This record gives sequence, structure tokens and C-alpha cells, in this order.
Amino acid sequence: MDDTGELLSIGAFARQVGLAPSALRFYDDCGVLRPAQVDGATGYRRYAVDQAARALRLRRLREAGLSLVDVAVVLDGPQDAARDVLHEHLERLRRTTDEAHAVVAGFLSEVPGEATYGKGWARARVGGAELASAVRQVAPAAARGGAAQEFPVLGCVALELADGEVRLVATDRYRLAVRVLRPQEFAGGPRQVLIGADAARRLAEWAVRQVWVDVECGGETAGVRLRSGANGANGADWREVSEPVDTAGGGPDEGPQSKDLARFPDYRMVLQGLGAERHRLIVDRVALRDAVAGRSGAVSLSVPSRGGREAEGRQRAVSRETCDGWLDVSRETAAADPEIVQTLEVTGGVREPVRLRAVLTGSALRIAFDPAVLVPALEAGVGPDVLMEIASADRPVVVRSADQGSFTTLVMPVRGAGSQR
Repeated sequence: MDDTGELLSIGAFARQVGLAPSALRFYDDCGVLRPAQVDGATGYRRYAVDQAARALRLRRLREAGLSLVDVAVVLDGPQDAARDVLHEHLERLRRTTDEAHAVVAGFLSEVPGEATYGKGWARARVGGAELASAVRQVAPAAARGGAAQEFPVLGCVALELADGEVRLVATDRYRLAVRVLRPQEFAGGPRQVLIGADAARRLAEWAVRQVWVDVECGGETAGVRLRSGANGANGADWREVSEPVDTAGGGPDEGPQSKDLARFPDYRMVLQGLGAERHRLIVDRVALRDAVAGRSGAVSLSVPSRGGREAEGRQRAVSRETCDGWLDVSRETAAADPEIVQTLEVTGGVREPVRLRAVLTGSALRIAFDPAVLVPALEAGVGPDVLMEIASADRPVVVRSADQGSFTTLVMPVRGAGSQR
């Protein structure tokens, strides 16, 4: 602090830094912003001009909701401590926002006449690579060939801007893929538009080269406009993707919106209608994909019961793990933990059975899938492990990353070897 510089009265300093005089007195009493001089006779406080920078930082931190204790750490503490305080405050803000969002959304759902997803303006900013990844994960679930010709809406990817999120959804009736993005900026909504699967893939090829992408769905306009972050200053630099035409027998294509285009399936109803899972199966994603790929007909996944030979099986698992380099699970852990490593057997088609290490919660498991449906779901996943949440052998199975929840696929099982979907 420069003691030889000009001193300002508390009123003049308050006007300069945007704080009330009463706030300056409070911060003096708390020790976070002491005046440069206090008149011993009158008690008048005077502030140096170079104290304005600290006062402005103090004001902004308080506006952001930090406590005075945390403010003091940020202003005067070590850099590591200041960084920790700021990260912790950001996390608290996120939790508070999420909780408030859930409460308001709950009440909003009870209000009659809530806005539909058909019209309305919405805009969001997302990372280009993130948008491209989402399209590549979701688009394989869209219908192709005869199914897309019969039901053109199923040959589309639904792009939805709602509740502060960007969601991409696709389904061919036998699987449903949903990816949720958290945008950097969001306004308006809710709004849902349909993009032909091929157009969505071309969009991904463009988006992956952009730092960020503005996504805008405007009012009565059909389709979506996208703007690259590389040319953000150029308001005319927009890419337009129109909603598909419901052409007779032609499948989805780019063009003006058709009033006859069928409504996209209500994926929320599907997700809400899922029964409570009886089994949770965790297994190496790539290993399971390789074990299922190349098989004809239905592929069976089974984990035998640990009933009559439970103790013997645990003993073998512990011995095998310690000898062959598997997970080092002790006898005590194996005896107490219902989720110890077990053996998942993959059978079907002309290939030999394949056995994989897996973690299963629940009783013995046996379920079958069409490889043409399960393999793309596994390929679209992220992370080394896949989590399968299974309610029953005839209900949709949730397939997602074991530790990342933003991408979810639902896959319909089949009845077993030789059955049809």
C-alpha cells in the first residue's frame, strides 16, 4: 500500500469500488479490508487509491457467494489453498444448482399446459469434439434399410435442447441410445428437432474440427442451425440442417419439414418404465464385444449359480487369481463380498464358448441377445468396462459405461438360440 498517495473518504471510496459504506465498515471489523488510515479523534476511515483492486476482488468474491473465511484465504492465503477453496465452492454451487433444478422441474411437471417440444427457440454452446462424439455414439442406433423406409422417423437422430441440456437420441425399436451433453451456455427451450442419420454423421465430421459449436433451433423454422467457434464473430457463418421429409418409401433425407412426419418415440416414457434391475453385470467392454462379434443367431450370456458349490467356486477363484495374475482377492474377501469376480460364459453360433471375468450382483444369470444389436452398443460405449443393468430376460437391458453416466443404450434381449427378435 502506498501511504504517500491520495486518501479517499469512505464515501468516495465506496462509490469507486461499488460497495456501501456500511459494507466497508463491516469488512474493516472482519479484518479483510482495513482502511489505510483511521482518524484517532473522529474515527473517520480513509482509503488509499491502490486499495481499490483488493476491494473489487472482495466484492466479486462475495457476489459469487463465498464466505468471509474463504474470501480471506483467496485474498491472502497460499495459492494452493486459494485454489482448493475455489474448487470446493464451485462444487457446492453445482450441487445447489442441481438440487434446485430438480425441485423446480418437479413442480413444473405438475403445472398444466407445459411447453411442448415441437416449437420454440433454443440455443446452446457445446464443444465441437464432444458433439461429434455424441453423434457417433447415438447414430448407429437409428434404423436403416427397410425399417427406415417403413418408419422414416426411426431413421433420424433426435436433437433436443431442454432443461439446460443437449440430448441426442436414436432408436430402431430394438435399441435406444441417449447421450446427454452439458453445454457451456444455454438459453430458451424446450425444443426437439429431427436430423437424418446420414446428415448427423456429416455434421459430426464437421463438428470434430471445431473448438465449440453454437446450436440454435429457432421458432417456426424447421431444423437446426450450427455455427463454428472458429468464426464466432461472423453472424452469417451458419450451417443449416433441415428436418427430414417423410418421403414415401424413400426413407429420411434432408429437406423441408413434412407435417406428416411421425412423432419421434417418447424415450422418457421408455426410460421411466424400466423395472428395477435384478442383476448388475460388469465386464470388460472390448473383451465382451470380441466374444459376441462374429456369432450367428442368438448369443447367450450366462453366469452360473454359486449355490451348491459356492464355497468351492470361491476357493478356485481365489487360487486362480493369485496364480494367474487376476485380481488379488483374499479368501476372507471372497467369502464376505457378494460381488467377487465370477465367470461370464458367452456361447452361441459356430464359435467356441468364451469365458470372461465379470462382477455380478444378483442370482444366476442367463440372457440372450442378437449380436447385430449388442455389438454396436458395446462399440459405441466408452471406458474399459461396461455395466449391464438387467431387470429380466424379456425387458430392455441398460448398457452403459461402468463409471460414466452421460451415454446410455437400451438393448432388447431375445428368447435364446434360434429365436428371432
